[in-house]
Amino acid sequence: MSETDSPQTAQQPSHKPKFTFPSALTVLAIVTVAVWLLAFLVPSGQYDRNGSGAPIQGTYHRVDSGQSFVDRLNDLFLAPVNGLYGVQDEKTGQVGPDLAGELYGSAGVFLFVLAIGAFITVVFATGALDRGIGRLAHRLRDRGALLIAGIMVVFSVLGTVEGFAEETLGFYGLIVPLMLALGYDRMVAVGTIILGAGIGVLCSTVNPFATGVASSAADISLGDGIVLRFVMWVVLTAVTVAYVVRYARRVRRNPERSITGFLPGDRDQDAASEAEEPELTGLHKAVLVTMGLVFAFMIFSVVPWASALTGDADAKPYGFELGWSFPQLAALFLCAAVLIGLVARLGEQRLSSMIIQGAADFISPALVIVLARGVTVIMNNSKITDTVLHSIEGIVKGTSSGVFAIIVFVVNLPLAFLIPSTSGHATLAMPILAPLADFAGVSRAVVVTAWQAASGWMNLWVPTTAVTIGGVALAKVGYDKYLRFVWPLLALLFLMICGFVAFGAVLT
Repeated sequence: MSETDSPQTAQQPSHKPKFTFPSALTVLAIVTVAVWLLAFLVPSGQYDRNGSGAPIQGTYHRVDSGQSFVDRLNDLFLAPVNGLYGVQDEKTGQVGPDLAGELYGSAGVFLFVLAIGAFITVVFATGALDRGIGRLAHRLRDRGALLIAGIMVVFSVLGTVEGFAEETLGFYGLIVPLMLALGYDRMVAVGTIILGAGIGVLCSTVNPFATGVASSAADISLGDGIVLRFVMWVVLTAVTVAYVVRYARRVRRNPERSITGFLPGDRDQDAASEAEEPELTGLHKAVLVTMGLVFAFMIFSVVPWASALTGDADAKPYGFELGWSFPQLAALFLCAAVLIGLVARLGEQRLSSMIIQGAADFISPALVIVLARGVTVIMNNSKITDTVLHSIEGIVKGTSSGVFAIIVFVVNLPLAFLIPSTSGHATLAMPILAPLADFAGVSRAVVVTAWQAASGWMNLWVPTTAVTIGGVALAKVGYDKYLRFVWPLLALLFLMICGFVAFGAVLT
C-alpha cells in the first residue's frame, strides 16, 4: 500500500472545489470590464454615415474620443443603466440616461422577454402543453418511428417559434420510460428531446430570444429573412429526425449496437402496460388552440409580406401588413397571457401570481441582454466600435458573399461557447456583424441566420448549457456517450448550414 492509500489519508479526503463554468451574467460582467480596459488601448475612430445611419465603406478615419478618465469611469459605472434605457444624442453620438435623442438601450427587448416569460409560464400552469405531448406519445406508442418523429417535430416547432429548450427537462420522466418500453435505449430518448428542440432553436424563424433579439440589434425586422430560415428549418429538422429514427431502428433490431447499453430493469418494461392515455379536456384544447393562434398572429404581424412574396426588399408594404416590433409584441404576449388565464379559468389570484412568476423566471435572460447592450455603450462612447469593425472589414474584404456568410457562421462558434446565452451573444455581436453585411453587399438577415445557426449548433453539444448536460444526467446517459452519438450529425449539420447561409448570401 502506498503512502497516499494509508488509512490516515483516507480519513481526510481532499475537497477540491470543482470548476463550474460561470453564468452568462458573470461572463458578461467580465467582458464589460475587459472591454472598458481595452478601450484605453484601441484607437478611437469612426466611419462617415449615410442618411439611414449605416457606415459607408472606405470612410473610416481616426478621431479623438474626447473622454477623460472620469468620463470613462462613469460609462463603466452606468453600463447596465445605459444598456436598459440609455439615450443617444443625435449630435455627439454619446449615450447616457439623461441625454435627449433616440433610445439606444434595450428597454423594449427587456420588457418583451418578460412578457414572453409570463405567457409561457401561464401556458405551462394550465397543464395543456404537457397533456398534449403526453397524449401524442400515448397514441403513437405502438408506432415507434412515428412517435419519435411526432415528438421531435412538436419540440422543433416550439423551438423555432419560442426558443423551447430548458422546458424540455420536464419531459424526461415521460419519454425515457416510454422509449424503453418500445424497445429502444435511453439515447433515443435523449436524441428525441435534445435534438428535437435544439434543431428548432438552431433554425429559429421567429424565436424571440434568438431571431428577435438579433434582429433588433441588427436594426431589421423580425420577419426579414424568414423564408430562408423556414426552408432551413424544414430541411434540417427532417435530417435530424431521420438520424434519430435510423439509430432507434438499429438499436431495436440489434440491442447490442446500443451506444449506452441498458441499465437493470430497462428491458423489463412493456409499452402495453403504460398508464392510460392522458385526458385532454375541453379547456386544454382551448388553451392549445389559443396558444397556436397567438404564435400564428405574431408571425403574421412581423413578416414583411410584400418583400417576402415579391423578393424585392424595397417593395411597398401591402395594406394588411402590420409591421409590428418589440413594443407591440410585448403588449401582445401580456394580453395573450391574460387571455390564456381566462380561457383556462385560472382565477384572478393564480393568474396574477403566474404572470409575476413568469416575468421573474425570465429576468435572467432579460438582464443578460441589458448587460450585453451596456458593453456596446462603452464601445460607442469611447468610439472604438468602428475601429473594431474596420479591422474585421480588412479580413473579409474581397471575399465573395457566400464565403462571407460562412465566415460569419464560423467566427460565432467560439463566441457561442464563451457566451452561452443566445440573447447576450446576439446583443454583443450584432452591432459589429450587421454593418459588415452592408460592406459585403449581403442582407443583414443572412448575418442573423448565420449567427443563430452558430449559437444553435454549439448548444446541441457544449457542456455549458443546462439543456444538454442536464438532459443526459436526467436520462442517466454519459456525456461522452452522447458526444459519440451526436458527432456525425453535428458534422452533417455544419456542412448543411454553410451551404444554406452561403446560398442565402448569394441570393441577396
